[in-house]
This record gives sequence, structure tokens and C-alpha cells, in this order.
Amino acid sequence: MDLGLEGRRALVLSAGGGIGSAVAVALAREGAELFLADINEGALAAAVRRVEDEGGVAHSYVFDLASPEQTSEAMSKMLSAAASIDILFNNTGGPAPGPADGQPRESWEKVFGAMVLPVIAITDRVLPGMREKGWGRIITTTSSGVVAPIANLGLSNTARLSLLGWSKTLAKDVARDGVTVNVLVPGRIGTARTRFLDGVKASREQRDVSLVELESAASIPIGRYGRPEEYADVATFLASEKASYITGTVVRVDGGLIQSI
Repeated sequence: MDLGLEGRRALVLSAGGGIGSAVAVALAREGAELFLADINEGALAAAVRRVEDEGGVAHSYVFDLASPEQTSEAMSKMLSAAASIDILFNNTGGPAPGPADGQPRESWEKVFGAMVLPVIAITDRVLPGMREKGWGRIITTTSSGVVAPIANLGLSNTARLSLLGWSKTLAKDVARDGVTVNVLVPGRIGTARTRFLDGVKASREQRDVSLVELESAASIPIGRYGRPEEYADVATFLASEKASYITGTVVRVDGGLIQSI
């Protein structure tokens, strides 16, 4: 199937991580030109190599999403080189585990400053070019916590749910400009973040992490953690020409983990 992505320009945030790099590779395989961003220079370089190994073209930008100054400077450089971005994959790291109550104001400000405000700011920078072309794709990855809040992830559940409301509102605002806006919800995808959270739970419950992983996998109807590549394939479809009538929606890639309809 031709997804119509040949020559499209795609910006992937947090591209050095498991999900980000998988999405970058999947888009490159469809002919997109990649603009990759991450705070970790080494991980970002590895993502660039993965794209290039697939015969793709990737440009890298090292900056901290939590820094408005770094983000603005990097976006200016990127848009000077690219003129416009056709596909934006909004992806951020997650905060430390913890309850929703008793968190100091500084923690809330830090989380929203790293996970929410930069996503909105970057989207605002690329939207004019999308509207001018009459074509664009904005995809924001969140977590299953936006549907069923995850225990001991109070900061994450709250920040990511705010992106859900923003995305739904934005989708209506830009729909007639040819721009689609969608949210992807991962279940337990086999990434470093998932392994970290499993380790935290094992430590809190004083259990072996392998038992936590087995128990977690058993709670998923498919019976295993998802692969980053499986998640990336769904993101790539949403970014494609074929998904032109899908907007303002939430797509779960969770192996059936979330129990609600």
C-alpha cells in the first residue's frame, strides 16, 4: 500500500527513545525526510543511523524540551532548513512515579513545562506551514493513563490527559485546513520507560522484577508487551494520506489492555 509519504517532512520529538526511534524508522521506510529531536545526543545519533540504514535522510537537533529558549532556537533552525513540516509526532518522556496528592507546586510546573507547554509551542510553530499547504498531520503520543489512570503515576496521568483535551480542541480548529490531529495511546510497549516503571513497582512491592513483568504481560489479552515497531506502524498510518478522514480521535495500541470501551 502506498501511504503517500514520499518527500513529506516529519519532525519526531524524543526520537532517541524506543517509540520515537521506531516511528522515525517507519516513516523513513515510507520515503519521509526526518527531522529528529532529543536531549540525549548519543541516543539521537543512534536514531539517525537507524534511519540512514533504511536508506532514509535524517537531520538531528539536540535540545531540551523543558527549555523554551532552546526549543524556540532549535525550531527556528529547523524551519529555516525545512521551510515547513508536514508531520509532527509529539512525544515526550515521563515524570517520576508518585501519587497525585501532596506534590509540590514546583513538580507540577516542571512536568507541564516539559511535557505539555513545549508540545503546544512546537505545534504552533509548524501549523502555519501545514495550513498554507492544506495538508498536515499532528500525532501526539500519551499513555493508557489518559483512559484509565495508572496507579502511582499522578503527575503523568494529569499532564498527558491535558494533551488529550488540547488535541481534541485543536482537531476541530484545523480540520478544514487539511490538518488532522490525533492521539495515540500505548499500552505496555517494550521500552526503557516500561522497564523502569516495572522496576519501580518491583522495588515498591519488594518483589522480583521478572515476576512483575510476567504478571503485567498476563493482564494483557494478547499476552505480551507490544513492540515499538507495532506502535510505529499505527503512527505511520495516521500520518499517511490514507488516514485523511481520521481526526480528533484516540487510537489505542494496547493489545487489549484497557478494559473500558
